[in-house]
Amino acid sequence: MRKVLSVFSILGMVSAPAMAVEVDGRVDPAEWQGARHVTDFRKVQPLTGTPASQPTEAWILATPDGLAIAFRNVQPVSVPRTRQRVRRDFDEQVDRVNLMIDFDGDGRTGYNFTVSSTGGISDAVITNENQFNDDWDGNWRYAVSEDAESWSVEMLIPWYIAPMHKADSDQRSMKIYLDRVIGSTGERSAWPLASYERPRFLSDFHEVEMPHYEQALLAVTPYVSGLYDNVRSLADYEGGLDVLWKPNGQFQMTATVNPDFGQVESDDLVVNFSATETFISDKRPFFTENQGLFEYNTPSDDSQLLYTRRIGGPADDGNGAGDITAAVKVNGSLGQTKYGIFAADEADEAGRSFRALRLVRDFSTQNLGLMLTQVERPYLDREATVLGMDHDWRPTARWNIRTRIFGSEIEQRGETTRGLGATVWADYEMDRGWRQQWIAMHFGDELQINDAGYLSRNSTNYLHWDVKKRFAEQPETSRYSSKEWRWRISSNHNNHGEKLADQFRMSRESRLRNGSYEYAQININGAGVDDLLTRGNGSVKMPWRWNAYFEYTRPRKGNWAHEVYADLITGGLAGSRKVGYALEYEATYFISDAFSVYGGVYADMTPDWLIWQRDNLIGSYKGREWHVSAGLNWNIGSKQELRVKLQALAVDADALGAYRVASTGDAMASDDTIDDFSLSNLGFQVRYRYELAPLSYLYVVYGRGGFDRNDYSDDASQLLNDSFGLRDDEQLLVKLSYRFEI
Repeated sequence: MRKVLSVFSILGMVSAPAMAVEVDGRVDPAEWQGARHVTDFRKVQPLTGTPASQPTEAWILATPDGLAIAFRNVQPVSVPRTRQRVRRDFDEQVDRVNLMIDFDGDGRTGYNFTVSSTGGISDAVITNENQFNDDWDGNWRYAVSEDAESWSVEMLIPWYIAPMHKADSDQRSMKIYLDRVIGSTGERSAWPLASYERPRFLSDFHEVEMPHYEQALLAVTPYVSGLYDNVRSLADYEGGLDVLWKPNGQFQMTATVNPDFGQVESDDLVVNFSATETFISDKRPFFTENQGLFEYNTPSDDSQLLYTRRIGGPADDGNGAGDITAAVKVNGSLGQTKYGIFAADEADEAGRSFRALRLVRDFSTQNLGLMLTQVERPYLDREATVLGMDHDWRPTARWNIRTRIFGSEIEQRGETTRGLGATVWADYEMDRGWRQQWIAMHFGDELQINDAGYLSRNSTNYLHWDVKKRFAEQPETSRYSSKEWRWRISSNHNNHGEKLADQFRMSRESRLRNGSYEYAQININGAGVDDLLTRGNGSVKMPWRWNAYFEYTRPRKGNWAHEVYADLITGGLAGSRKVGYALEYEATYFISDAFSVYGGVYADMTPDWLIWQRDNLIGSYKGREWHVSAGLNWNIGSKQELRVKLQALAVDADALGAYRVASTGDAMASDDTIDDFSLSNLGFQVRYRYELAPLSYLYVVYGRGGFDRNDYSDDASQLLNDSFGLRDDEQLLVKLSYRFEI
């Protein structure tokens, strides 16, 4: 075995020769000689900071092939081990370890690598201190072994997996976080003492000095696919190419030609009658590869300047989805400045062109960034440009302050409109588990970022003050291991001086000693207006309302796992006078550690459901919605996976009355006729995946779905039964992709 030099130290540098690591899951002292040895794991769930209940050791070693990490996790017979097999990017409560790395040590972007005790893996990108996105998949090595007293993991993270700053010498500095989770209790112990439940997480990783290595990579991934449409008796065949080139740590380019984004993942069914768009995350590999640099978010839910689901989304001419011809993305760094360039083009006359530029500069306790997006939409004679600046400031260990300023310029058919938005949010960590947060947001009337980005609404002036208290230590006799209470007051007005709502929120988040999770919340909303309901035809006055929410999740115990959700809801013109509900239950039964089946039901009733009809006419309905879900997950060895997913949805709406919105905002009863309606929706998918090699797959996917709407009311059993007969689409997709690394 070849010799490598490794340097790790807290206060200085210690070097020693070390043998190359064979990633087999068995921690051989000879292989890990000279590695940084970590034993001080402290509890972070619950966040007490006390020593972990079970000893955990870790080793950190830089090698020419990548960053090597090993864990040895003591877990005697008295602490049950989870044997459940999990698929990639799992979220089940199982025994696992996490390695998180901030390669540049600037608190901007981190990478999470998770390995379960049964050899399942997950990886994610961390941005905005504590926001995880598991849509990204990286190519890294791992192995697991176990004995009677412990289980061990070895990982090797290649240097080409992420862009990095150029090192100034033969040493480089990065920040690392390690943790271990005991699935049967939910206890998480970590080194260093950092927690993603705090506002600052990524910045609190431990700085480590190590030898500087670089790796070059050229990866070419061709694909072929065939799709047969059984409804229209049509067949379609495609081929394309993805390329990843990384000559060094400071430059990386990914490109795709004639990409195939055939649906191998199934989105959940959504029926949306509101004026705001439903946000759906992007799982397409090209758009998740090193996308963290392009993150530009605000405190508004899911908002971002580059929402990649726009690319290849519904075409501007209304004829299906846009056809992406090519896309390219470049990430790199020059000194302490990171940069990113993004471009994508769609075909045909209705095709759009997307461009984005990202710059970020690190100043130790501060980061300053710039984001520019531009979209050309020739079919609409529209060009949209958005420019934003972001500033993250960590003046002390207790404060974290984030500021965003951005504006849009829209040119359409000879007219130009400009809008501005600005947000600031500040988090303050106090003593004895107390925290405070302040948020302020302003979005102008003419702010438009949704050509390339996502913003649920403009015309907003929002303020909130949030206080949290963590009770990390609970009595030994308590069924809870930790609780966190939260109180929040907020006020929201549009740019015309109208109050949208004042709100008081109280919630409690609890973790139980058996690994279960509870969350309860109460919202009280003051009277205000709904200025979106009529789509620009007047604001509607709304009375005060409230809702109460409860959620409980129990991970696998024996052969069963359970999830429960309940909500009491008021609203509409009735305000708090009429109470609706929502209930959901899902159970999973494990036939074996590798094979599970699940089933769930959902039902809700909204006593005063307001739906826009036309101009200033709205309808009030008694709305009811039902979902039935079922499926199976079968992990066939380490390379194969079979998933079946069924979702059936039914909605029934009984018309109660029509209203016209007066200029004063009052909803006045009207003689206009509004009709009852009902609808059914079906989504069904069978997906088989075989991993030929890392990031190389064979997919065989059968999918069927349909949608039907009726101008009459119907009962749940009939609507759900109707949904199973829907067949607007029925397709069989076969896709083969293989990654060649040169």
